[in-house]
Amino acid sequence: MSTAKNSKPVNFIHQIVEKDLQQGLNDGQVVTRFPPEPNGYLHIGHAKSICLNFGTAEKYQGVCNLRFDDTNPEKESQEYIDSIVRDVNWLGYQWQGEVRYTSDYFQQLYDWAVYLIEQGKAYVCDLLPAEAKEYRGNFTTPGRNSPFRDRSVAENLALFERMKKGEFAEGSCSLRAKIDMQSPNMNLRDPMIYRIMHTHHHQTGDQWCIYPMYDFAHGQSDALEGVTHSICTLEFEDHRPLYEWFIDHLPVPCVPRQYEFSRLELNYTITSKRRLKQLVDEAHVAGWNDPRMPTISGLRRRGFTPAALREFCDRVGVTRSNGVVDMGMLEAVIRDDLDKSAPRAMCVVRPLTVTVTNYPEDQQEWFELPNHPKDESMGMRQVVFSRNLLIEKEDFVEDKPRKWKRLAPGDAVRLRGAYVITCQEVVKNAAGDVVELKCTYDPDTKGSNPEGYKPNGVVHWVSAEHSVPCEVREYDRLFTVENPSGDKERDFLECINPQSLVVLTDSRCEIGLADAAVESRYQFERTGYFCVDSDSTAERLVFNRTVTLRDSWK
Repeated sequence: MSTAKNSKPVNFIHQIVEKDLQQGLNDGQVVTRFPPEPNGYLHIGHAKSICLNFGTAEKYQGVCNLRFDDTNPEKESQEYIDSIVRDVNWLGYQWQGEVRYTSDYFQQLYDWAVYLIEQGKAYVCDLLPAEAKEYRGNFTTPGRNSPFRDRSVAENLALFERMKKGEFAEGSCSLRAKIDMQSPNMNLRDPMIYRIMHTHHHQTGDQWCIYPMYDFAHGQSDALEGVTHSICTLEFEDHRPLYEWFIDHLPVPCVPRQYEFSRLELNYTITSKRRLKQLVDEAHVAGWNDPRMPTISGLRRRGFTPAALREFCDRVGVTRSNGVVDMGMLEAVIRDDLDKSAPRAMCVVRPLTVTVTNYPEDQQEWFELPNHPKDESMGMRQVVFSRNLLIEKEDFVEDKPRKWKRLAPGDAVRLRGAYVITCQEVVKNAAGDVVELKCTYDPDTKGSNPEGYKPNGVVHWVSAEHSVPCEVREYDRLFTVENPSGDKERDFLECINPQSLVVLTDSRCEIGLADAAVESRYQFERTGYFCVDSDSTAERLVFNRTVTLRDSWK
């Protein structure tokens, strides 16, 4: 019998698995699957499902399949398939064997549909979609039998064969299971099994013009793969009786069981694939992997790590209670992760020129700073000090407020890891804007505190001549309200945060980052955590802000 690889507390799914293993289920072999539809990119909610399915198999020394539920080719594409494969791999999981597709089983599913017809459990229905909806009834009105429900087995077999050959138009007829039009469960009111779609399929080409419905294909695909625990989200709870009905009425090779858990919902975002696609199609964002998107690829581009997403899913937990997780929790997890793992660097995001008037024009010197103040194993880095420096505009004010701990006229500050400078003169342009500070440095403050005066804080800096030009993209939450879809009277697009992306093109970072690789992550001291974006070129680095150093959302 398989046992857990670790002693972490179990969730209710793991309790079920452990009970099944104790009873000798499937000879102790746990088989799960992750079955995404290739009709969009995966989002943070899918990350929870990935971690649960792959993590459960890993914990109990079982296997997990990656199977694409490709039964609706009109909305599917190879782009989505490729993105999903990348995301699962990036999260650190490996599936058993080759990538699988429901379309691998189309012939077997068709044969089982024929079997149901032969058993008197399925029929070809000529009701048009609107008519079928009317006959189906609703939650307060029972359904009515289709006038085509009592066709003979021979007639149904002949009509289904003609459907397969492409002799009928889309929507003109369908194959339905014969269950119970009076059932209080709407899913059991003679659900559709096959519909006609004259659509090219990305895997099977033009071999088929009829495609199985999800509820018919899913459980049977599980059975064909020997899945023991078919784990899905709570919206499929009412579908479970249908899942079991098909399993019970078909000669499947094994009997999988379906279990439901609560899906992951975050505030200040959306996880509806339809609405995410709308954001992309209408160019409200720059693609599925826009760092403001809750997609796994968007979070990756923003600078999130696989470890952080797995830890977040672990903290959220697995329950049967629906709820909304605060975005601050996700941000806290990535802060914790990057605080430990991200090397430090200095980047002046909004530069203000500082001229050190008493420092020689033709001189520069190198200062050595730790890459991480708490991890000596990360080593040291060198930064260049010179006469012409840059500091943050926000680190200087002319009229300083009470308890101001940065630079002001006549005040001194320490430059991180270097000298103490004192502001002697403020230079403004014709519009009255401060464009330059003329300062003096104290040569006796290298590595020691000054005597006779006290610096008014510490600021970061770079050398103007010995720094790297870069573009900084400051990302924030995509929406201004906690539940963008909560107000039915308002379009969710009206809730888009106009400050969700601020692009700064005049930033400068320390010279050691000149060759920083894409997806390299850094803590820009006093500013936040940043990641090198894929838009970077040899001539210009682009940094995405992953998260601020502290929760500053208001």
